[in-house]
Amino acid sequence: MTTHPQFEEDLALYAMGVLGEEDRLNLEHHLADCPSCRRELEALRGDSALLALSTGGPRPPQRSRERLMKAIAQEPRRVEARRSRPWWALVPAFAAGLLAVLAGWLLTQNSSLKQQVQVLKNRSLKQQAELQRTREIVSTLTATDAMTVTLVAAKTPPQPQGKVMYMKDRGGLIFLASNLPPVPSQKAYELWLIPVQGAPMPAGVFKPDTHGSATVLNPPLTPGVEAKAFAITVEPEAGSATPTMPIVMVGGE
Repeated sequence: MTTHPQFEEDLALYAMGVLGEEDRLNLEHHLADCPSCRRELEALRGDSALLALSTGGPRPPQRSRERLMKAIAQEPRRVEARRSRPWWALVPAFAAGLLAVLAGWLLTQNSSLKQQVQVLKNRSLKQQAELQRTREIVSTLTATDAMTVTLVAAKTPPQPQGKVMYMKDRGGLIFLASNLPPVPSQKAYELWLIPVQGAPMPAGVFKPDTHGSATVLNPPLTPGVEAKAFAITVEPEAGSATPTMPIVMVGGE
C-alpha cells in the first residue's frame, strides 16, 4: 500500500482519536482526495481494534503493534514541537528592539547637540574677534605715544579736517575726517602713509557721508614703519598703488 510519508504519523494518531484539531482538519482534507491514505486509515483502525483486544483475545499482527507503538512514541515530541513558546521567551527580542530604538534616539540627540555646540563655538569666536578689534581701537585712541596729525586742505582755507592716530610698533591707525567735499562718481579718497624712507604706502580708501565725515580704522599696515607725513588723494573706488596728483590734504609732525 502506498501512502504519503508526511501523513503516516497523522494517520496512526487519527485512527486512535488523539490527533490535534489543526492536523485533523488538514488530514481530513487530504483523505477526501487520496484513496491510498483512506485505505491505510482503515487498516490502522483495524489494527487499533486488534490491539484493544490483545489482553483477552487473539494476538494482533506484529506490524500493527509496531506501527502504533512507533506513532505513540513519536507523539510527545511532535506535540512539544508544536507548543507555542511562553511569553517570557519574547523578552530578549523585545529588549533588543527597545535598545535599538533608544540607540537611534541617542544618536539623533547627539547630532543635534553637536550642531548646537558648533553654533555656540562659532558665535563665541566671532565675539572674541570683535572684542579684540574694539580693544585695539581703544588702545590706539588712548595710547600716550600715538602720533596725532591734523590734515588740512592744501593751499585753501582749512575747513576740511582730518586727524590721524598712528602707532608704528604694531601698525595701528585711526583716521577721522570732517567737512570733506563729496567725490565724483566711481571715485574715492585714499589715505597715504608717507614714510621717512621709501614710497608712499596705501592706508585705506573711504568716502565721506552726507555731512562730510569719514573714518578709517586699522588698515593693513606693516608694523614698525616710521611715518613722516600723511596725505589724501582722489583715486578710483578700488584704490591705487601709487598716489594720483594732486594731493588734496597733507599733514605731518
